[in-house]
Amino acid sequence: MKICVIGTGYVGLVTGSCFADLGHTVVCVDTDRRKVAMMKKGISPIFEPGLEEVLRRNLAAKRLTFTSDIAKPVRQSNFIYIAVGTPPKADGQPDMSQVEAAARSIAKNLNGYKIVVNKSTVPVGSGDMVADIIRKIRGKKAKFSVVSNPEFLREGSAIHDSMNPDRIVIGSREPAASEMVRQLYRSLNATVLITDVRSAELIKYSSNAFLATKISFINEVSRLCEKVGADVSEVSRGMGLDRRIGPAFLQAGAGFGGSCFPKDTWGLLHTGNNANMEMKLLKSVIQVNEDQKKFMVSKVKY
Repeated sequence: MKICVIGTGYVGLVTGSCFADLGHTVVCVDTDRRKVAMMKKGISPIFEPGLEEVLRRNLAAKRLTFTSDIAKPVRQSNFIYIAVGTPPKADGQPDMSQVEAAARSIAKNLNGYKIVVNKSTVPVGSGDMVADIIRKIRGKKAKFSVVSNPEFLREGSAIHDSMNPDRIVIGSREPAASEMVRQLYRSLNATVLITDVRSAELIKYSSNAFLATKISFINEVSRLCEKVGADVSEVSRGMGLDRRIGPAFLQAGAGFGGSCFPKDTWGLLHTGNNANMEMKLLKSVIQVNEDQKKFMVSKVKY
């Protein structure tokens, strides 16, 4: 298959390189010409174990190329992956400007049926937004499908996660489009969940928000342990031995951070707000996380 990946940040570059490693022909597009020049030489602009090796292997095999010109890759590809950033705004809502710009660029260069795939972490309704932008520019008769295919990559093990996924989620209203995206992953041994677009979009936010909930829960328990004289490490161990709970994300500490958990918990919270639903549990998860940071600072002795 011929794939165009728009955006060569963490998700885009890993996605494009791994698709090439699966045998597809991939063109990665980025507006940053300096980054493009680096990647053409086999130099990754981000650090991720194993990524540069995969990048160079597929450059040498001519399955992977890089460019700053989006027109030709869109016209020549069967699949167009949107993998641009959706950083949080000051109020926590995701900034969708890069996704909107990618949709406009796709629309301007549409020359036949394409499957447009949202790989970026986006709020519910983003698939409809992308479709609306393309139709507004190209008209109602434009031939394309919009599919949600969220990523579940962990920093430090993204290559392994891409090639050995727990699950592959594909969301579309069109069974034929879903099946075509499934075929991109046919060589992987993974559970494939095919669902509707909005459910696929919500799966990503909900997965990270649930893991954040486990972290806030054990951190609140850790403070209770101090009050009653219990050992939180033993409590965590005892809980984790229950197969229904499991030990992952039950280590008390300074709270959750990084590039995904805060952004996605706030994103899910705003999704609820936009639907006129108060996400009471999620509000508490965020508040406990903020309190934990202050609690940890208070424990520091100078």
